[in-house]
This record gives sequence, structure tokens and C-alpha cells, in this order.
Amino acid sequence: MSELRYNIISREWVVIATERAKRPMDFAKKAKEKIALPEYRSDCPFCPGNEAMSPEETLRLANGASWKVRSAYNKFPALSPEAKCERSSDGVFSTITGFGMHEVIIEHPKHNMIMPLMADEEVADIIRAYKSRYLALEKAEHIEAITIFKNHGPRAGTSLEHPHSQLIATPIIPPHLKLRLIQAMNYYGEKGKCVYCQVLEEELREKKRIVLETDNFVSFMPYASLSPFHTWIFPRRHNASFA
Repeated sequence: MSELRYNIISREWVVIATERAKRPMDFAKKAKEKIALPEYRSDCPFCPGNEAMSPEETLRLANGASWKVRSAYNKFPALSPEAKCERSSDGVFSTITGFGMHEVIIEHPKHNMIMPLMADEEVADIIRAYKSRYLALEKAEHIEAITIFKNHGPRAGTSLEHPHSQLIATPIIPPHLKLRLIQAMNYYGEKGKCVYCQVLEEELREKKRIVLETDNFVSFMPYASLSPFHTWIFPRRHNASFA
């Protein structure tokens, strides 16, 4: 039977409809002939040797003469560091110029390598690149929030096959992030406890939705998941930022 669950972090009510999980065709798609991707493409700006096709490089993790992970400015950025960060308003309409940073993290030299098939150390290098760029950009003037995200496959909006992630640094805090910060402060004001630490404590006590535990992190499915396959990763140590 379905039920409404309350997500204590986002303060949203979520419909959990377990019966709908029995519909086998929801996630089944007609099989399509898969075309094997090559390790290298001469027209791919992210493949080794084609670095001149992409904008200025911002980071390179090297292995001798070759690179393991690199980042560069996005060729078609949503925001630009060249723009002045200026606010203006006309009545109820407010505007901020398109200031910010938009970078691409190229995750692997091989064109056909995807993260699930990488060695642990290769994935760790990607995380190191995330951290390095995050720490560098958070020092920039006017930057209030940094978002790192990854799309995979055409249905997710990926325009390039080569494995990559993106980073956007903005002069404003996105509403969904601001809401969670406010809710966390409100919870602390009411209970005197960190809401994230409280949720982690309860999940570890119940052990119903745990995906993986390590010495430093816990991965679990939220009690009130906001979407199918929604997964959270919490650090065991109380921290304000992954960086």
C-alpha cells in the first residue's frame, strides 16, 4: 500500500507507491543495437592529442608525459568569468549578469571508458580533480556556490561521448540548496542537533536502506526518496562541505 513520507531534510512530503514497483515495463526499454565506441576519436576534443580543440586547461593530473584527468573551460559556457558581477532591478524584476565559471572535467584519456569500469584509483583521481577545482574556485570573488554534476548518455542530455563531468560556480546560492541550509538551521534551532547527523544516526540504527558503509562514508537510500534510485552519501565526520 502506498504512503506519504516526510523528508526531514528537504521538508517535502513524498508519495511512496510500492505497488507501482511491480510494473516491469517502467524501466525496460526495447533493445537497441549498441555500437562499440573506439578508445580514440580524431574529432573528439577530449581525446589525448586533441587538447587544442578545447578551451584553456585549468587542471591536469599527469602520469609522466600523459594525463589521467584534466579540466578545461567549457566551450559553450552557461556563465563566464569575463562578465562583471552586477545586480539590477526594475520593479519586481531582478537580474544578475551572467558571471560565473563553467568547466568540464575530462575523466579519462580513453574515449570509451565509463566510470563503472574504471579502477578504484582512476575514480579517486576524478574525485581529486573535483576537490582541487572546488577549492580553487571557492576563493574567487563573488562566488557563492559550486555545483559538480554528471550526465550520462544522450537521454540525460550529454552531447559528447567522452566521459566527463561539469562544474558550475555561481554568484548566487541555488534555491534548492538555500532551502536545505535554512531547514538545517531551523532544525538545529528547534532540536539543538544537526539534521544530517540525526538522519545518519537513524539510518545506521535501522539498517533498512544502507547501500554501503566504509570507515568514512555511508551510502543509503533516503527514507523519503525524492525519485527512484535516489541515493545519498553522507560523511561520518560532521563537516560543512565535502571539499
